Amino acid sequence: MKKLIAIFVAVFAVISISHAQQAITPAKIGVNYGKKIDKKGAVSVQQLEKSLAKQENFNGKIEGQVVQVCTKKGCFLTIKREGQEEPIMVRFTDYGYFVPQDLVGKTVVVEGKAKVKETTVEWQKHYAEDMGKSKEEIAKITKPRKDISVVADGVLVVK
Repeated sequence: MKKLIAIFVAVFAVISISHAQQAITPAKIGVNYGKKIDKKGAVSVQQLEKSLAKQENFNGKIEGQVVQVCTKKGCFLTIKREGQEEPIMVRFTDYGYFVPQDLVGKTVVVEGKAKVKETTVEWQKHYAEDMGKSKEEIAKITKPRKDISVVADGVLVVK
């Protein structure tokens, strides 16, 4: 009987995890994820980069285009940087909310704290796996790198 219950719990857990993306509200203009925010006072990615060149941290709203969303459960997204290969990584405060895959290509406003930080090889590989990159692409990651990282309290779809 205990084995039967354990099997049932395991099957339920797998089904729940595989359907995690289905429970997230689709990305449409005006939809908020996390804390409810508006787009007033949002800066562009270029303005954020200029701000971080002068000071260590940035607190506020940033507007940009979503390039990628974590394929496992929507636990992070990346925002496009003009003229840069690496996008801005946006994680969510305490992993308190998730975003849908159909957010890719949309313009969003995120509100939170941004800073330039060094991302270790291990974390780069972890993120690459979550983005569904191939083993060959992941194997090419061999050095830490400096990135702009945002921890967002909320995300608003604007376009």
